[in-house]
Amino acid sequence: MTRLTEVLTSLSRALALLGGVVLVALALMTLASIIGRAGVGLGLRPVRGDFELVQIGCAIAVFSFLPWCQMRRGHVTVDVLADRLPLAARRVLTVVGDLTLAGFAAVIARQLALGLAEKFCADTADPVFGWLWRSTGMAEDYCWVEATYELGLPVWWGYAAGLAGAGLFTLAALVTAWEAAR
Repeated sequence: MTRLTEVLTSLSRALALLGGVVLVALALMTLASIIGRAGVGLGLRPVRGDFELVQIGCAIAVFSFLPWCQMRRGHVTVDVLADRLPLAARRVLTVVGDLTLAGFAAVIARQLALGLAEKFCADTADPVFGWLWRSTGMAEDYCWVEATYELGLPVWWGYAAGLAGAGLFTLAALVTAWEAAR
């Protein structure tokens, strides 16, 4: 295993653990909200904005799990035909599959970046992300940050977290393709 693979595996594992923590927190929050709804007559209340937190949290969790799943070769494959092929042909199929997955992951990451640029208060002079805002043509002279209805959370937070997971997923697919080709 190369050093890059080790680092990527560690990052992917840490991101997946973070996604698990997010899901556990969402489950506990949902439980508290259900109890609050059931106990309104007793002076309890549901968690304010629970549905907004579940929407953003689930998106974060899903994108947190994808890189780890790729590094562990956990994605679903159909091996009915492939198991009968010689080892060299199976390796070629694995590399082609990993590269195809990397392509789809890159498209998802790109779309999330465009969505982030659209939802984020764009600053074309920003030294880090200014190129993104200028290249997409989404930077405007005015700025209005889209936010959730009840809690007023900026929508771009979910896009940014998803983009981090999708970017790591793209790298994971490329690295596993490289490892399979070697």
